Amino acid sequence: MFSHVFFSVSDFNRALAFYDAVMDGLGLERRFCEPEKPWAGWHSAGRARPFFVICKPHDGRPHDAGNGQMAAFTAGTRAMVDAVHRIALAHGGSCEGPPGLRTHYHPDYYGAYFRDPDGNKLCVVCHDAAG
Repeated sequence: MFSHVFFSVSDFNRALAFYDAVMDGLGLERRFCEPEKPWAGWHSAGRARPFFVICKPHDGRPHDAGNGQMAAFTAGTRAMVDAVHRIALAHGGSCEGPPGLRTHYHPDYYGAYFRDPDGNKLCVVCHDAAG
């Protein structure tokens, strides 16, 4: 469905450290990094798309995290959800909802919510039954 998702950031180096750690926890590969632009992107191992990109706003105006916007990443296991949430908080993120079941979405929805250091909201979710 998606080609790519962009999140703007205010401090590229801080964001790169945050997202490198989070994406590594999800088993995603960095596709490119060009600090001089600045921008960087990640994708699933061995795949070209979709990919997730961080960058300074292209219009040159300051970053502003949107209210109601969020990107959600699939985790292979519930343990991965727990680990990535811990990684995000350890790298400057803030908790928006600890790991746990959200059965109002579906019986096996196990997710965690957090914001990156710029206030962008992210979710990590496993849709599989515990096992």
